[in-house]
Amino acid sequence: MKKIYLIIILLFLTNCAYKPLVDTSGRSGTFDKTKAEELTNDLQHCDKIGKDNTNFVSNLTYWSFSKNMDTKYEALVRKCLSNRGHSVLN
Repeated sequence: MKKIYLIIILLFLTNCAYKPLVDTSGRSGTFDKTKAEELTNDLQHCDKIGKDNTNFVSNLTYWSFSKNMDTKYEALVRKCLSNRGHSVLN
């Protein structure tokens, strides 16, 4: 039973610790100029979107059925950054 609690706590903590790795050199291929100068602003916006649209239960459910072991929060942040033109590596 202690292992289950430990797994749940670690899952919750990994939600807080997600820092996407973004390739900031060059262009993403869809824009004429680099988008890296807007990275900090976009990270803050996408983080807020991810936190506003997830909770512990949705993260746990998404994580348990996800093929790549992401939480819903991580998937939302990654998709948000990708849609804003950033190359997200993980």
